[in-house]
Amino acid sequence: MTGNLKDRHFPDVMECWARLQRSSGAVLSRVEVRLKAEGFPPLGWYDVLLELRRADGVGLRPVDIEKRMLLAQYNVSRLIERLVGASYVDKRRAPDDGRGVMIFLRPEGEALLERMWPVYREAVEIEFAAHLDDEEAETLWKLLGKLLP
Repeated sequence: MTGNLKDRHFPDVMECWARLQRSSGAVLSRVEVRLKAEGFPPLGWYDVLLELRRADGVGLRPVDIEKRMLLAQYNVSRLIERLVGASYVDKRRAPDDGRGVMIFLRPEGEALLERMWPVYREAVEIEFAAHLDDEEAETLWKLLGKLLP
């Protein structure tokens, strides 16, 4: 179903939009609370470290990290500086551009990913998956897929 917003049931569509935003934020917040309670850094740290792991030792430019991230980050450079300061990543000059930088995962960052994953997985199970049966999860997956580019 496509069409102009003016042609749709405006209050219903806007309420659906608002509910999507609120529910996403609420679940994310509860997952973050569980991670924090276990002494872990924010989920954004996990997100950056995971993308660097997926780069398989090649390293990524900050702009590429931002494009790949699951979570919206409005200041990736500040987040990277925190990860460098905590010794989870290295920042090095880009070989093809003396002014550019590349970010690389350190063994300490890999270890943090390994420690965080079970807590993160359990938090997603409790705060998200446990509220949906298999049919609902499949329906939600299909519906959200329609919104992807």
